[in-house]
Amino acid sequence: MKTRPSLLLIEDDPQFRLLLTTTLGHHNFIIHAAENALDALELMRSKPPNLLVLDLGLPDIDGQDLIRRLRKRTDLPIIVLSARNQEMDITQALDSGADDYLTKPFSNAELLSRINALLRRAGKAPGGVLEIFQSGELKIELTKRRVFVGTREIHLTPLEFKLLATLAHNAGFVVTHRQLLEKVWGAAFIEHNHYLRIYMGQLRHKLENDPARPRYLLTEPGVGYRLHEEGNAWT
Repeated sequence: MKTRPSLLLIEDDPQFRLLLTTTLGHHNFIIHAAENALDALELMRSKPPNLLVLDLGLPDIDGQDLIRRLRKRTDLPIIVLSARNQEMDITQALDSGADDYLTKPFSNAELLSRINALLRRAGKAPGGVLEIFQSGELKIELTKRRVFVGTREIHLTPLEFKLLATLAHNAGFVVTHRQLLEKVWGAAFIEHNHYLRIYMGQLRHKLENDPARPRYLLTEPGVGYRLHEEGNAWT
């Protein structure tokens, strides 16, 4: 029998907490709910979840601080639900370690889609088994370091490939400017956003039919970039 995924919901609004608990419970998830950070940390110890759903506006500790604390002890997938819709809030949450961010209000279908995508990614990550990513005509063979658009092989420089591979490992999710710069160039380059603009431009000219209207390499204004994922992209 397939194990039902367990979600830990941290939300201080009782009505919204009940709504989410009921909605997600109807979609075959086991739901544990907490109204503050301290209760959530205790639940994590006693009933370890597969994924964390977190509101930033908690009564005892700011959600951004909680994310940073959690990232020191776990790689548990974290999705933020928040009424804070400013670029700074979104960027800070993602840089702190959140995997995804949804601004309120949002649809149940979108939340379920994001949760399922994070669970799929978390389930495939151990052991480095992710080897081939394919979305539409774009195919990335990570182990062999080869990239194709349709049947045409695309030559990428080492830095271009490293940037694309970083986006591929996070396909479907926003990767912030800071995260990309640190991962690809190193911590000393986290303020050099112009590097990203140059290299993303080069990648788009090599991979996109219309670089001005990209299909795969998408910009999240003021936050970062996202590699579009079509269907079950990993093999």
